Amino acid sequence: MFDLNSLLRDNIKRLVPYSTARDEFKGEASIFLDANENSFGSPLPVAYNRYPDPMQWKVKYKLADIKGVPPQNIFLGNGSDEVIDVLYRSFCRPGVDNVVLFPPTYGMYEVSANINDVIVRKVSLTPDYQIDMAALQEAVDERTKLIFICSPNNPTGNSINRSDIEMILNNFDGIVVIDEAYINFARQKTFIPELTEYPNLVVMQTLSKAWGLAALRVGMAFAGEEIINVLNKVKPPYNINQAAQDLVLEALDNIIQVNEWIKDTVVERDKLAASLINLPQVLEVYPSDANFLLAKTVDAKGIYNYLVERGIIVRDRSKVELCNGCLRITVGTPEENITLLETIAQVTV
Repeated sequence: MFDLNSLLRDNIKRLVPYSTARDEFKGEASIFLDANENSFGSPLPVAYNRYPDPMQWKVKYKLADIKGVPPQNIFLGNGSDEVIDVLYRSFCRPGVDNVVLFPPTYGMYEVSANINDVIVRKVSLTPDYQIDMAALQEAVDERTKLIFICSPNNPTGNSINRSDIEMILNNFDGIVVIDEAYINFARQKTFIPELTEYPNLVVMQTLSKAWGLAALRVGMAFAGEEIINVLNKVKPPYNINQAAQDLVLEALDNIIQVNEWIKDTVVERDKLAASLINLPQVLEVYPSDANFLLAKTVDAKGIYNYLVERGIIVRDRSKVELCNGCLRITVGTPEENITLLETIAQVTV
């Protein structure tokens, strides 16, 4: 039985969050003298002398319309990395509790765990990059607070079997975090509609990938209101700056353009995969539901260095578990992809 209160760290249960000036007064006024801001303005064309909305309600209301979830079920972080960090700080006692990860996967889960002194239990994916359910059962104990599932997974690109994720949600009493950073490019549907069914579910998404806003650092978490309230209690007061909020609001009006880019990316992904596998330098291209491909090559390090020398940068993942000889290649524009293919073809096998 899921009981959020039993998962929380004792100090978080007792925590009285910092109350900002913008928490204490909500509304319109003609004179603000409550937050020790610079009353004369900013040395910029746009005035940024006032603190931003600490709960980013305008952004959340617009996201609510797009995602089909109430704004009270949305948390915004300074990138998804802040969401990960706040989850650890809220639920995991340093040096006592543990988290389960499925390598190869997004490296920040482990880095953030190490920063917060949370024990990491690794359950390697199977050779076809799916969850080893039997091994997971052995890894989980009464001190396992979080399970992170990246789907579509980074760096492998594949989606995790939905039935396996549902089984975990139904049988694990802790919090299941599904990282859907690449969901816009996937055939698999988001788990956001399942929030009403699973009180232990947290779905992470981002504006860095399909939305093309990586420089703004805005990550999203969707969960039951009880969990969202905890994350808001623990986060820094003004974690999303006003410039980012303004630009995100503007970008969210351009969903038609974003959807066109998603379609173009998927088309280019499939074309790139078909072309890569025809090169003698490439041994295998793994199925992808993301905006990148994992390609097994005859010499990952050699090809990587050859590309770098010619100004083309990919990721060498050959030392990552289950990714021996692999390069991770982001899907570029048609012109970039052609240049990439022509350059790899020049590498002596």
